[in-house]
Amino acid sequence: MNRTLYTLLFHLGLPLVALRLFLRSRKAPAYGQRIGERFALNLPAMAKGGIWVHAVSVGESIAAAPMIRALLQAYPQLPVTITCMTPTGSERVRAMFADEPRIQHCYLPYDLPWAAGRFLVHVQPTLAVIMETELWPNHIHQCAKRGIPVALANARLSERSARGYARFAGLTQPMLAEMSLIAVQTETEAQRFRQLGARSECVQVTGSIKFDLSIDEQLLPRARALREQWQAGQRPVWIAASTHEGEDEIILAAHRQLREHHADALLILVPRHPERFNSVFELCRGQFPTVRRSSGEPVAADAAVLLGDTMGELLFLYALADIAFVGGSLVPNGGHNLLEPAALSLPVLSGPHLFNFLEIAAMLREAGALQEVDDAQGLAAEVRRLVELPRDAQRMGAAGLAVMKANQGALKRLLDALGRLI
Repeated sequence: MNRTLYTLLFHLGLPLVALRLFLRSRKAPAYGQRIGERFALNLPAMAKGGIWVHAVSVGESIAAAPMIRALLQAYPQLPVTITCMTPTGSERVRAMFADEPRIQHCYLPYDLPWAAGRFLVHVQPTLAVIMETELWPNHIHQCAKRGIPVALANARLSERSARGYARFAGLTQPMLAEMSLIAVQTETEAQRFRQLGARSECVQVTGSIKFDLSIDEQLLPRARALREQWQAGQRPVWIAASTHEGEDEIILAAHRQLREHHADALLILVPRHPERFNSVFELCRGQFPTVRRSSGEPVAADAAVLLGDTMGELLFLYALADIAFVGGSLVPNGGHNLLEPAALSLPVLSGPHLFNFLEIAAMLREAGALQEVDDAQGLAAEVRRLVELPRDAQRMGAAGLAVMKANQGALKRLLDALGRLI
């Protein structure tokens, strides 16, 4: 497949795109809003000539935040335009940069040549930065036509994804060849990009900027104060974060087994997608006394589950816990960011499906900071072990923090590489 055929198929698929938006809007009404932006219509007024950063959704937006703040500081004369694809990502961008007048935001238009071109005329960036591996052939080609350098930042490429891209070499190879910088997390991923057609001189191993996560010094004191307010300072508290459909039942079953031995144990359950908040609440409430975080109600002694149904609070919810399970890993989703709980010195648990974070998972596993489980029984046993052997939990937490500190510096290497393109 080449770009011409890809573009034709994209146009033919637009009715399906519209149907998907409609179906998603029934669960999350925000998907039915700002449709024009997805076709580069009704874009907000924007200052021209700055840096464009694309972060597809919430996770990428959070990962990009330190880089964006550093760019704002390094280039005070330039505006930064942030695009994303999801309402939750949009909400997170607006919340993180509400007080920054140089931040501009809209949805990224669909990958159609005329929409991509119209967007670039509207924004006229001097540099495009794409977070992780959100590759759109027409957007990249339209940038190349206009002489706008395109950088892929904090790039990830699993073996499975590389095989998928290789099947469409006629589309992938020219696209990667048009990119000016591919800043990858590991040498293994660098080699995969080179094999797919990226120019060797443009591929640079910078490491993962997720290791450069900075923790607000007030976060842990705030969390401790809230637990004391709940009179939960001595309760075993564990968190299951970024869960996907199919995982919540397993986690609740594990919690039931845990409470057979520790009847006061509290679970903080945080679904990955906001459109699942209500259904997961009903699932929890059918089995345990449950409090919604969004209600603002205190967690009383008889509450067994706190549902994390707010946006932008994941780090704080991690800070409330003693033990962390990271979701998207008991189902074949590839896992989520294991480094956020590690940065808070928490012992980290996950399922076996970590193909999006293989290298990071290996580092944590080899350091003794990560334990993988397969099912509810294994999860309950590990949480129970860490509750009953607090020194083991402390050792795991300290090992994870050590891995974080040993691998920091990726953000500076990335900023140096971007600086050469500006």
